[in-house]
Amino acid sequence: MSAQPDHTPAPAAPYAPAPGAPAELLAQLRADRRAERWVPAFEREWAAALEESRRTFSLTTLYEVVHVWQARLVSAPAVDAFTASGREETGFVDMAELRGRRRR
Repeated sequence: MSAQPDHTPAPAAPYAPAPGAPAELLAQLRADRRAERWVPAFEREWAAALEESRRTFSLTTLYEVVHVWQARLVSAPAVDAFTASGREETGFVDMAELRGRRRR
């Protein structure tokens, strides 16, 4: 007899958000100044993920939508600050310069 399992384990899903996370996230999006753009985008992505979840019996896509939008909300102040700084970076971002700034 082999000590090896006879099945392949399912790939690890991202951590599961709290059951109320999507509703809390939507409330935060509605309160944000970008609500006019972000709420419809979130709702579209959530609906598509929900449909995929129904089709595949997997919650992974729903978790991913929540994680991506949580990250957008968290990073929004940094993006705003960068935009307000007036620096023109449409061509590229110099990663070495960014690393140097963090060390200071």
